[in-house]
Amino acid sequence: MHIVLGGTGHVGSYLARELIARGEPVTVVTHNPEHRDEWLARGAQVALIDVHDTAGLRKLFRRGRRLFLLNPPAAPSTDTDAAEKASLYSILAALEDSGLEKIVAESTYGAQPLERAGDLGILYEMERGLRKLGIAYSVIRAAYYMSNWDASLDDARERGIVRSFLPAEFRLPMVAPHDLGVAAAELMTAPADEQVLRYVEGPRRYSPADVAACFASALGRAVTVEEVPRDRWVEGFRELGFSQPAAESYAAMTAATVDGLELADDPVRGATTLREYIDALAGAA
Repeated sequence: MHIVLGGTGHVGSYLARELIARGEPVTVVTHNPEHRDEWLARGAQVALIDVHDTAGLRKLFRRGRRLFLLNPPAAPSTDTDAAEKASLYSILAALEDSGLEKIVAESTYGAQPLERAGDLGILYEMERGLRKLGIAYSVIRAAYYMSNWDASLDDARERGIVRSFLPAEFRLPMVAPHDLGVAAAELMTAPADEQVLRYVEGPRRYSPADVAACFASALGRAVTVEEVPRDRWVEGFRELGFSQPAAESYAAMTAATVDGLELADDPVRGATTLREYIDALAGAA
């Protein structure tokens, strides 16, 4: 049995579908009962559980053999670092004595020992925690999600802008969630003792200016980048509804990315281009 944490999110849902298509048994973990019937119809089992229920998670893990670990993102209105550390610690505690034979964990490009810098520090801590468990594990360091631009669709359509905290011409690895799901499925079905650190990104690297150009093409109108200046990053995140701690954390994560972008020498490259992703996003809306 493959257990998929975050099975109803961007990456987890694609992974679960890919595993089901390969004839693999899957349990999708969610805290939202509204998703239950959809996944049962697809042929998956569904576990309704909160990731903070450590005992319940451990009981669930003991029913499976392999786990996809994705630490759920916290609501930006909260102290995101504190909330995401709490969920991570619960998951790691549940993995002790779980009997699992293999874990595939989703981390991020740029994971490093930082405090109050969002995923960069928290997912580095996840990677360190996995080393101590004595369970075979592989790590995907995922590039910047193309789906992070989903929220820009309305502004691009209505105002002709893409608001970006990254400089307009700053190129970085980006990847479609579908391609991450495929990469995760490969690792989930690999030999149990295979342990790898795998970087996954799209066909090439993209900038916010490329994002604006793709929206312009998809929407048939001019679209430009509206850069948020570095000295307004915290204020800009606050304007989007982030708490003060979350805004400061995301600003620090953005600074670490701009100032010290991690690039992989030989990444796994997904097939989905940014243009294909945004065309599909605009067409579905």
